[in-house]
Amino acid sequence: MVSELIDKYLWLIRIFSGAGERGLSLPEVTQRWERQFGTPYSRRTFNNHREAVASTFGIDIECNRSTRRYFIRYGDEAVDGDASKNWLIDTFTVDSLLALGKERLSGRVAVENIPSGAKYLTPILQAMDEGRELEIRYLRYGAETEDIRRIEPYAVKESEKRWYVVGFRPDERRFRTYALDRIRSLRETGGAFRVPQNFDVEALFAHSFGIYLPDEGEEPQIILLHATEREARYLRDLPLHASQEELPGGRFRYYLIPNDNFYMELCKRGDRIEVLSPPSVRSRVKEELQRASAIYENETTDIQ
Repeated sequence: MVSELIDKYLWLIRIFSGAGERGLSLPEVTQRWERQFGTPYSRRTFNNHREAVASTFGIDIECNRSTRRYFIRYGDEAVDGDASKNWLIDTFTVDSLLALGKERLSGRVAVENIPSGAKYLTPILQAMDEGRELEIRYLRYGAETEDIRRIEPYAVKESEKRWYVVGFRPDERRFRTYALDRIRSLRETGGAFRVPQNFDVEALFAHSFGIYLPDEGEEPQIILLHATEREARYLRDLPLHASQEELPGGRFRYYLIPNDNFYMELCKRGDRIEVLSPPSVRSRVKEELQRASAIYENETTDIQ
């Protein structure tokens, strides 16, 4: 039921974004609705949906009293101006469009097999919006049994083709991240929570690399890399980290807490980058690359 409503809210956003500032009259909206969903659309239902779109996505469908037409101010810019809002809209929109075109576009749409856990995204967003505590049954990598965790869902975050919920653990008094595709079940506990006004998920991860939060006492470091001319172009288009700063001579500076994911990211770029400082990070990357190189030192026979 919630998924169906989200699809309808997104449909409204799409038709008003496409209509531009001239907008649409209520009869035009009603006509389109009936063609799309095959049911009547009353003014009261439309106004309820307008309120829901504003509260869920932060997008106002306004009314021009003089023309009696409804519109989204600045159209596409209103949707594109907020990265997190745009991510939510894209996530649901692409999913619904792929489902809609599965038969008609068979053999013409190719997507990567990405672990999504998308079935939990909507209830988590609902719990976030309403401040409801959740209990999740979670299977960690390498574990044989599931853990049961009570969390206050503060935020959702995407990283490396996976979606995560950022949950505050009341029993530990700290934040943890959980991959949605590793959640085996989810339910509301009946408990409530309130997010502090100054909470900002981007600030929480400001010095982290990827999805992992730092351990207590870990401090960010200044890390200096040198990149080949070609690799530098890739780094400009897709920065490694929000703190990335380009310096003269193909050098890039970062301010972050290095973790295993960060070292993996550096190693996979091979000889296209070189860590200049600090010595501890340079040494770790060197050791990782030497271990990988050692695997190929000796000739091996084919394994049948």
